[in-house]
Amino acid sequence: MKLFSPEKANALIPVLAPIVEELWLKRRELAIKLLEFDPALRGGRLERPSDRRSARRFTELKAEIVRLMNRIEAYGCVVKNLDLGLLDFPALRDGRPIYLCWKAGESTLGHWHGTDEGFANRKPLDDI
Repeated sequence: MKLFSPEKANALIPVLAPIVEELWLKRRELAIKLLEFDPALRGGRLERPSDRRSARRFTELKAEIVRLMNRIEAYGCVVKNLDLGLLDFPALRDGRPIYLCWKAGESTLGHWHGTDEGFANRKPLDDI
């Protein structure tokens, strides 16, 4: 497992932020496609030729989302909450494992929490 210093994690933020934004866009498009594809929302109408294209696009979007999440994780960080854009970076504090925590929209990484804790238990990075 790759370990990060705050400096190394912060250096990745400009790389990861656009990937998180792209993930959000793909998820939004997927949600729209799911609604369009839902027969219950179409009054139970039978399959249309465009349904096959929608189903194909649905599959493509799911694959793109997985690819983007894998791309983020390839840098060594963990996608904790896609809705909030939370990424954790494994690190050590006093010899014990912790996560440096970043939320999309924050210009820099400024918090950390234990590996058994989450976003609600973040502490300021100054505490390290």
